[in-house]
Amino acid sequence: MARLIATCGMLAACVYGLATGAGGPTASPAVGRAAPQNPFLGRWDITAKTAMESYPYWLEVKEENGQLTGTFQDRGGAVRKLAEIVRQGNELVFSLGAPRANAPKPVHRARVENGKLIGQLTTGSTTVAWIGVRPPKWGNRSANAAHKFGRAVALFNGRDLAGWTFQFADKPSGWVAADGAMTNEQLGNNIVSERRFTDFSLLMEYRVEKDSNSGLYLRGRYELQVLDDAGKPTSPTGNMAVYGRVAPSVNASKPAGEWQTVEATLVGNRVTVVLNGRTIHDNVAIDGITGGALDSDEGASGPIMIQGDHSRIWVRKLVVTPIL
Repeated sequence: MARLIATCGMLAACVYGLATGAGGPTASPAVGRAAPQNPFLGRWDITAKTAMESYPYWLEVKEENGQLTGTFQDRGGAVRKLAEIVRQGNELVFSLGAPRANAPKPVHRARVENGKLIGQLTTGSTTVAWIGVRPPKWGNRSANAAHKFGRAVALFNGRDLAGWTFQFADKPSGWVAADGAMTNEQLGNNIVSERRFTDFSLLMEYRVEKDSNSGLYLRGRYELQVLDDAGKPTSPTGNMAVYGRVAPSVNASKPAGEWQTVEATLVGNRVTVVLNGRTIHDNVAIDGITGGALDSDEGASGPIMIQGDHSRIWVRKLVVTPIL
């Protein structure tokens, strides 16, 4: 009887092992194992290169209800939803669509190699190679934390343009210092600080003319729109919006011709902005670069840039205080 019981016990153990996969090479295959994750999903900081220049893009790929969707930041303008995006084998193919009727449609094709997104843009007979990398993991950072500050840096001395350079070497600067302010001619150059910053607090006093349009770039990558829009509804492209991405919570703009004060604190990808004494962005996250960014290297320090190629802007004070 004992031998029969022992034999039955051994048989039961073998059956249990087969059912649970505990029996080594004879175990049944696992059931319900998660499928491999799509390697294209997530955000990518992209750099395109030609023989003459390099410039940035930004891409985010999502999967919704079993279908791929995406948003793309082109060289200029606001971030946009992709008109087409599909996975073809080991390639991702996407496009914003044709820019206008009868124009060739720009199409991007990319694959993942060693954790990088290796891509190519084709527009008609023209091709441009690009490489995407993952953006920084920002962690739990806050623009509103109790920061330790370094020594304040006055980027404008009130007399001349010392400490500044310009984005386009082949264009006239279009900027002058006069009457205690620096200002641009219309369709001038974009002015870029020689100093670079990582995390910081910025204070700028500025004014614009009627219907004026400019931009203040933090680290040269994230544009706070500068616009004459007093009294208008808030918008992702309104004054002091994170251009194309985040609208200000309230419109705190003053009328054209009046001096305005903006204070911006940038820590990681979090920004708090106070315009004319009112908080309009409260530790909001910036998902990626904005149009017109100097580069897409989000983890690096960067300069302060002011657009000079749109409309006129006057700046009489610009101070950056590094956060240590």
